[in-house]
Formats: sequence, C-alpha cells, structure tokens
Amino acid sequence: MRTGRWDVLQAQLRERPSLVLVAVLLFLVLLIGVARPGTIGGTWVANTILFAAPLGIVAAGQTLVMLTAGIDLSVAAVMTAAAYVAASQSYFGSIRAVLLALAVGLVVGVLNGLGVAVFRVQPLIMTLGTGLVIAGSLLVYSLNVSHQGPPAVPDIVRFVGSGKLLGIIPVSAFLWGAIAVIVIVGLRQTGYGRLIYAVGDNPVACRLAGVRAWLVLLVTYIICGFLSGVAGLVLVGAINAADLSLGDVYLLPSVAAVVIGGTSIYGGNGGYTGSLVGALILTVLSSLFTLLDAPDPLKQILYGAIVVLLAAVYVRTAGDTR
Repeated sequence: MRTGRWDVLQAQLRERPSLVLVAVLLFLVLLIGVARPGTIGGTWVANTILFAAPLGIVAAGQTLVMLTAGIDLSVAAVMTAAAYVAASQSYFGSIRAVLLALAVGLVVGVLNGLGVAVFRVQPLIMTLGTGLVIAGSLLVYSLNVSHQGPPAVPDIVRFVGSGKLLGIIPVSAFLWGAIAVIVIVGLRQTGYGRLIYAVGDNPVACRLAGVRAWLVLLVTYIICGFLSGVAGLVLVGAINAADLSLGDVYLLPSVAAVVIGGTSIYGGNGGYTGSLVGALILTVLSSLFTLLDAPDPLKQILYGAIVVLLAAVYVRTAGDTR
C-alpha cells in the first residue's frame, strides 16, 4: 500500500515538478522564521525579491542557452561591464548610459553567438574567453574614464534597481515579472521556443530537417547577452555603486539556479519556471546563512552541498518541465 502511494506521489510530482522547488523554498523560509523569529514579513519578502531579481534575470538568459546544450560563462563579466558603463556614462545623461550598457550585452551576445553558431567553438571555451576579454577591456576602459570622477549610478537605474512602489513593492519585480512571462510563454507557445528545445535535443536531426540551427543559437546567445546587461543594470541600481568585480559572484549562481530548476545541462529539457524558483531558493539560502552568521568557508561548503542535493532531488522527481 505504501509503495502504491509513493508511486502516485512520484507521478504527481513528475506532472508538477515545480512543486518540489516551491516546497523547498517554503521550507527554507520556515527555517529563517525559526532561526530568527519576527524576521519574516512584508519587508523581508520585498527585499528578498529585490536581491533575487538580478540573479533571476541573468538566469533567464542562462536557461535559454543551456536548453540548447550550451553554457554562457561570460554573463558575470557582462553584468559588471554593463553596470560600470552605465555608471561611468551617467554624466552624459541617463538614456545614453542605459543604451550603451545594453549595447555592451548585445555586442557580447553577438560575438558569443557567432563563435558558437557559425565557427562552432565549444560554448564553454568561447564564453570563457569572451568573459576574460571583457574583464581586460573593462579595466582599460576604467583607466581612460577615471578623469571624469567616480562612477555615479543614473537615477532611472537606481529607481528600477532599488525603488519600491507604495514603499514595499520592488520596481525590479515588475521588470523581472515581465521578462519571466515573455520567456515562459516564448518557450511554450512560439516556434522559436520549440526550436530551442529541438536544437538542444538533437542538432543533427534539426539540420537534416532543414532547420537553421546556427540562427537559433545566434539569437539565443544575443538574448542571453542582452538579459545579462539588464541584470547588471538592476544590480548596480540596487547596490548604488559600481566596481570592476560587481557581477563576479553571479556566475556560478546563474548556472546553479538553472540546474536546480531542472534544466538539463545536455539541452532539450527544462524551462524557466524552475530557474525562477531556483533563483529565489539561492537568495533565501544566502539570507539564511547570513542570519546564522556562518563563516565564509562554511557558507561555501554548505552552499555547494545544498545546490548539488537540490539538483539531485529535483532531477529524480521531475520529468519534462517544458
């Protein structure tokens, strides 16, 4: 009888795999409530969403890339570059600063896409190299604009990154929500979304069927670069300060959120719904470690172990998450 009930439960979880992640998220929130009574409230929820927004946005692009059986290791460098460019160009106007910052993401996305899709460079190598080039170029750029004074975050970026409507609802939540809707609907109900899954699942079959797999990959990496730029703007707006290592801490979490969310590293299976919840889980987990005053080495050990455990549990219970 127990075996039968367990089989039924597993079947239900396969049909609704995101429930596993939601349950884990609620459990972590409960732990915070037990560890620090009175912490959980409207302000805490708002701040959690505010700090999770940059990770959630960059994870959207990473999800698309990983669905094609690729990976983008330049996202953190793009976030940093976009944030720094926006802050350093704020003296010439907010619109110019934002457009140049987003242009950085688009240019990097084009370069990654051409390297992977046209010249067939392995995604890990291509994006890792691109990230290093961005880091070096940003250092040279920072030296050349140092005479303008310290970087200042544009008002519009600060409003989007840290502003709250009615004093509690983060403005970045609306931007993140809009991106989430576009990505989820795009993957489920558009031809481009179906092609992403097809290319990730069997690129050879796609080419034999006449699908321009290279074009799908190019567009995917461009979108990822653009979303990384957006995430960088949201991040610098939330922190209200730009430096040359601002986005570095988001590289591994951007991958971890996607893996926890159930997207296969081999491509063709997964979706952004899980990545979205995965970003919230990682943010709440970081908040829990901070409240417990865990030493940094212990934080890293626990963080890595829990990420691996969550990914393993989710993969065992989840089926196709498209």
